[in-house]
Amino acid sequence: MTFPEHLWLIPALPLLAALVGAFTPRAQRKISSAAALLAMAASFGVACAALSSALAQPAAHQVSNFTWMAVGQFNLQFGFLLDPLGAFMAVMVTFVGFLIFLFSTGYMRDDENYAKFFCYLSLFAAAMLGLLVSNSLLLTFLCWEIVGLASYLLIGFWFHKPEAAAAAKKAFITTRVGDLGFLLGLLWLDSALHTQLFYNNGVGFLETAALDYLAVALPCGLLVSSAIGLLLFCGAVGKSGQFPLHVWLPDAMEGPTPVSALIHAATMVAAGVFLMARIFPLLSPDALTVVATIGAITALLGAVIAVTQNDIKRVLAFSTVSQLGYMMLAIGVGCPEAAIFHLLTHAFFKALLFLGAGSVIFAAHHEQDMRFMGGLAPRMKITFATFAIGMMALAGVPFLFSGFWSKEAILHGAHAWPTSPLPFYIGLVAVVLTAFYMTRLMANVFFGAPRSHAAEDAKENSWVMTLPLALLAVCAVLLGFLGTPAWPWLQAQLTGTEISSAPDFAKIFEGPGLLATSIVLVALGLGAGWAVYGFQKRATASEPDPLEKKFPRAWAALEHRLYFDELYAATVFRLNNALAFVADALDRWVIDQAVCFVGKLGEFLGFINKDIDEQGLNAGFDATAGKIRDTAGAYSSAQTGEAHGYLRVLALGFVALVILVAVLSC
Repeated sequence: MTFPEHLWLIPALPLLAALVGAFTPRAQRKISSAAALLAMAASFGVACAALSSALAQPAAHQVSNFTWMAVGQFNLQFGFLLDPLGAFMAVMVTFVGFLIFLFSTGYMRDDENYAKFFCYLSLFAAAMLGLLVSNSLLLTFLCWEIVGLASYLLIGFWFHKPEAAAAAKKAFITTRVGDLGFLLGLLWLDSALHTQLFYNNGVGFLETAALDYLAVALPCGLLVSSAIGLLLFCGAVGKSGQFPLHVWLPDAMEGPTPVSALIHAATMVAAGVFLMARIFPLLSPDALTVVATIGAITALLGAVIAVTQNDIKRVLAFSTVSQLGYMMLAIGVGCPEAAIFHLLTHAFFKALLFLGAGSVIFAAHHEQDMRFMGGLAPRMKITFATFAIGMMALAGVPFLFSGFWSKEAILHGAHAWPTSPLPFYIGLVAVVLTAFYMTRLMANVFFGAPRSHAAEDAKENSWVMTLPLALLAVCAVLLGFLGTPAWPWLQAQLTGTEISSAPDFAKIFEGPGLLATSIVLVALGLGAGWAVYGFQKRATASEPDPLEKKFPRAWAALEHRLYFDELYAATVFRLNNALAFVADALDRWVIDQAVCFVGKLGEFLGFINKDIDEQGLNAGFDATAGKIRDTAGAYSSAQTGEAHGYLRVLALGFVALVILVAVLSC
């Protein structure tokens, strides 16, 4: 098989599975899940082959472009792109996606819309994979929008629940705000550079110094280039849940837990980070500063709010917001390879955490409130052990877990950023908070005594739900060693640089002060979390949180997500409702009335026209026609057909003519 001509197979196989699922009757529901699993497994095989081909030429960008539409001088091209960035992402999405699909066969086995669920999952995966292999910004946008549609269907899958239906609409509308910026940036870029292709044998906009060209060739060029980059960033802000469009992401927890794992780990939220890494050469220094600032704010905001949440999935949701902020921070400070490294490690340990949460929820009769859990460690040993590995990877426990190495790569990049030290310090604060809220989660869910009958009755789930946890736990440990400072193989493949074949362990201890600071902060967060929640276990579900007792006002504000939803309801939504009211009034009382007036005027003019036509034109025409008819009748009566009569008339006429001539002659 040659690449990249066959890259289309990676998204096409799940798309085919989605079509199979769409036509699968409920009676044969397992056909849908079997098709989805086979498609993801096959796509994973193709993605692995593509990665092998990409790693053979890590510095190259292999493309296969084709004309999609040609009208006169207008020639719109699409294409597929193979490079280490897209190949690593495709392998990750297909592998993690397959495990989530496998987990779903157990989690959703009793759902009456089982076949439809796997249809939507396959469509979601197909759109995300199409986005990863695209060589056209327009094709990326099209796949981007299908991802948004599929997320709407999955978040609102249990649409009979008002909360799920509302969350689906909220996600769809909020991400559309960012997507509008993406579309405007895409159109502006095309008008300036006359191409949508990333790479095209030397003339794609990522290989022609597009940033320099925009800065020099256009009026206010540097400002224009920054504006285009920030408009494209708007799309990433929406999809990746960055401040201030982060509000949809926690509400997406209303969907089934496998959906949460898919959206928050491997697919939708990863799309924004991937997009920014892909177009990184296009981003101006000013745009990168904005990206770093937004990322830092998001990292801190998500971590602070996660401390106060009681729903196990919402804690993980705000954790995702925080970690996505880390990734955007890395891109903003000029380290896209660190962002992708953390994106890959995060995909595995966050999928592990969400599926682990799903295992707990399923075993506890779909209870999600941590206040009603407790004591699950001895009852669910596999889930506990694997979840603990995911927790330590997320918290950045050194040196065994992948999250430690990818987080350190980001912190080192932020520390070296000359523009401002603020993102670095915010990153350090988020390190402490991450370790703290994950320790709180572990203590409330797995330790102490059960605080409800659901927790007392919980037991370990079947192998289809625990096997994915075990495989993800292994990856959450091993993946980090592909990018350690001693042997940064992954970063080298992403940047197309060479590294020594033998690990240089001395590099691990470069900048020991920063490394030691990070380790101390992780230990501080873990210790504080255990001191508050490990030794002071809740006896009952109704007992308030220890921090809630000490800081009730701050706790209430954070528990309500700093009232962002209320703020938007009081401002944006009210403005929207006011504009809708004005538009409705304009339509009812101005446009409708104008249309009615024109209609009445038309009726009046028609009435006048009718009278003029009937009383004037028609009557005159009828009278004239009558006179002509009468004259013709008289003339026709004279036509008797008798020759003698005709001769008499002729003679009389001759006599009259002679007399007239005589008179005139005199």
